[in-house]
Amino acid sequence: MGKLEILAPAGGMDSVYSAVRTGADAIYIGAQQFSARASAHNFDKEQLKEVVRYCHLNGTAVHLACNTIVHDDEISHAMQLVEYACEIGIDALIMQDTGLISLTRKSAPDMPIHGSTQLSVHTAAGVENLAKLGLTRVVLSRELSKNEILEIAKRSPVELEVFVHGALCMSVSGQCYFSAMLGSRSGNRGACAQPCRLPFSVKDGTGHDLSLKDLSVIEHLRELEEMGIASAKIEGRMKRPEYVAAAVAACRQSLDEGKVSPELSEKLKAVFSRSGFTDGYYEGKTGVSMFGVRSKEGAADSKVFGSIHEMYKNERRHIPVDFSLTVKDGEASTLTVSDNSGNVFTATGAVPEKAIKTALDSQRCEKSIAKTGGTPFVFHRLECTIDSGLSMPASALNAMRSECLNGLGEMRKQIRPIAFEMCERAETDTRRNRTPKNYRVRFTDCDISDEFLDSELIYVPITANDKQLIELMDRGFAIAVEIPRGMFRLEQMIYRHLKRVQALGINEVLANNVGAVEMAKSLGMEIHGGFGLNLANTEALKWAERQGITDTEVSFELTLEQIAKLGGNLPVGIISVGRLPLMLTRNCPAQNDGKGCKHCAEPPTIRDRKGIKFPIQCYGACTEILNSVPLTLADRKSEIRGVDFEVIRFSTENSAQKSETLHLFKQGLTPKNGHTRGLYYRGVE
Repeated sequence: MGKLEILAPAGGMDSVYSAVRTGADAIYIGAQQFSARASAHNFDKEQLKEVVRYCHLNGTAVHLACNTIVHDDEISHAMQLVEYACEIGIDALIMQDTGLISLTRKSAPDMPIHGSTQLSVHTAAGVENLAKLGLTRVVLSRELSKNEILEIAKRSPVELEVFVHGALCMSVSGQCYFSAMLGSRSGNRGACAQPCRLPFSVKDGTGHDLSLKDLSVIEHLRELEEMGIASAKIEGRMKRPEYVAAAVAACRQSLDEGKVSPELSEKLKAVFSRSGFTDGYYEGKTGVSMFGVRSKEGAADSKVFGSIHEMYKNERRHIPVDFSLTVKDGEASTLTVSDNSGNVFTATGAVPEKAIKTALDSQRCEKSIAKTGGTPFVFHRLECTIDSGLSMPASALNAMRSECLNGLGEMRKQIRPIAFEMCERAETDTRRNRTPKNYRVRFTDCDISDEFLDSELIYVPITANDKQLIELMDRGFAIAVEIPRGMFRLEQMIYRHLKRVQALGINEVLANNVGAVEMAKSLGMEIHGGFGLNLANTEALKWAERQGITDTEVSFELTLEQIAKLGGNLPVGIISVGRLPLMLTRNCPAQNDGKGCKHCAEPPTIRDRKGIKFPIQCYGACTEILNSVPLTLADRKSEIRGVDFEVIRFSTENSAQKSETLHLFKQGLTPKNGHTRGLYYRGVE
């Protein structure tokens, strides 16, 4: 069992200091581009180098977040950032985009890559998939319970990282399109506007039914360490340094002493919380008790901030150093210092004099040499070789000690580059001349009329029973089963369903998650990629092709123009009709009575502050919040280029509505009761 790393956020230099000085083993930061916290201060190139030097002096690792989805015209810039990260000796990169991961793995094979929580990994199969891609660590979804984390840890071939404190998104990370759809600010590109924190109401709800309390499982760090988790991650690159200090200090105390003092717990709560904290997901208890909002009454005052600031105003002395002093008659004295990382530095001092009164001894020497204040070093031991009858002033010993500690510090701060050689990217023709020849339909049930028989493929729930599936096949439908985007605790059940449908003669799946892809691959099934894979550039499409994916939906955050310019050989499709999913959540906002899922007879809705209704629908282990109006490109077919197929995505529609939707799609007409063009024309930040 390895030591649990405390990983702290840093959005600016003050937060770097506060994290390091309160005991963080590692920090994660963002550059000025490609960071999933674009609103944080972040760091320019010179600042990044300074962060690395300071942290490495203190024995703290630096992880750089390059964890956004990138577009084709940004790939070169993103790889330049990767190259610079290698140049300055960043310890690891945190990444989401599978295309960027693939290029980085080829260009910098020795650079550790950590799979971002934005990859939505919540199954052992998902971890296994990313391990095969060459990742050294995976950041798990925040919605996992401790038992689910343990089961994944038992099977994981790589390190695992778990969020232990900080803001909790309503949506599974990487599966939220709310901010993008409502204001073109994409959470997958670091520009989330946090619309979930605004008033949204379900019947008998709290009035803020998309706003969760902050997560905190700091009390369980030793339990996570025993599970074999490698890293305990604190959220908060946009928070002030006092927040970082309080969270790191609490984690340090919990890990070292087994509990957090009441005083520190109160400071942590005061510096930032939303109606307190929740460990609901970790304990497997979802429901209304997890919801909360930020209030002014709960904010810390200047006295609290001042007391926290005291915790990190000075360097943390924690790196043990050993000294060796040699004082010989007629020779220049020497002092050598060494640390626990193999660094050794020697300073040469004055030639000793004959002692007139008191001769130099090891006790006097240690008194001077043990003073390491103002540095991250702490005196461990001193070995002395001193000829008898000699004398040396304390100032000479102090000078050698200072030179030794400065020299050792510079050695520790020395940049150690990682090899990087930009891999070649084959230019591929765009798909501009392709137009969609076929359509597919995604259903949430098996209520499917024969008017859909001309579709090239239908997606039906993996839970559809044998009788329903056989009937559909007998009627002539080509079928693929949809693996749920949310597979929490369902992995083994999904495997059983996949084997069951294979036995019926169905060998195709719709997969929206790297874990779902891995499951289907292990059974030799044909895989159709879904929008949840967030494929938004040519290199990501090439990754999908290498995964054995037959064809895929691309991200609906791309514009039609961007889609037309995608390269690669993999056939692609777009969702062109239907309500787009805005969120995927494990905590259904309609489940507000504390009694679990109510198996709603009719789809519930959630209203925003303007009274606009958003349907809610469950599938698998999660709930989708759907857009208030359906998307349609039915009347814009001539503007769709570079696409091989279109997808009609049904969710809450009844039989008559399905029939009407198909009629409008084929006739090139728009719905009478309102519609959206999605992001296909306006795009995202």
